[in-house]
Amino acid sequence: MWVTVGLYLREGYRVPQFHGKWPFSRFLFFQEPASAVASFLNGLANLVMLSRYRTSVPASSPMYHTCVAFAWVSLNAWFWSTVFHTRDTSLTEKMDYFCASTVILHSIYLCCVRTLGLQRPAVASAFGGLLLLLLAAHISYLSLVHFDYGYNMVANVAMGLVNLVWWLGWCLWNRPQLPHVWKCAVVMVLLQGLAFLELLDFPPIFWVLDAHAIWHISTIPIHFLFFSFLMDDSLYLLKDTPVPLKVD
Repeated sequence: MWVTVGLYLREGYRVPQFHGKWPFSRFLFFQEPASAVASFLNGLANLVMLSRYRTSVPASSPMYHTCVAFAWVSLNAWFWSTVFHTRDTSLTEKMDYFCASTVILHSIYLCCVRTLGLQRPAVASAFGGLLLLLLAAHISYLSLVHFDYGYNMVANVAMGLVNLVWWLGWCLWNRPQLPHVWKCAVVMVLLQGLAFLELLDFPPIFWVLDAHAIWHISTIPIHFLFFSFLMDDSLYLLKDTPVPLKVD
């Protein structure tokens, strides 16, 4: 690979991609060092904020279990992202892609529970079942029919847009009575904006730092802001939920 890269550069051509991937300089056993470390740091930030959430929010809060489940789903995704960027195989690639889709769908479910499910639990349960069917169909197609990178990208963009519009619409609607929703709105806008970094497809700087790695690095602080919103909102719901009277 490096012989080919050297020939291309010597003749004045652009750095080529190999099987759709840029050439990276390995460090120890890391195939893509910057992306692997950034994925690990995203997972660490998620774990720190999960611990802080569980310490700060009582389990009696209506959104507690849904938020904790979302944190574990996200942590699992960052684990597989770290593994994939450390060692790129067919299995680790699929796990990275599938777990990323799971996080987006779980964020949509989280939004559904917050906006509709607290008043209509049956609606949230039915919608959650629908999302599971969509995820199963998505994974089945990519695993059993054809691993289509273009389809996977379009599917994730569509899910991301649903997530963005639903969360952002709810934030704008509830901004007057819920001052903390600005954190959620900023997170949604940042996630959508930072996703455009993926379009800046350039050869790795020093053969280590490419657009994908920069994107992963830029998402690390977002975990702190989003979990801060979840903590504020869960505590608000706990305060706002009437305590049932005990009858002797």
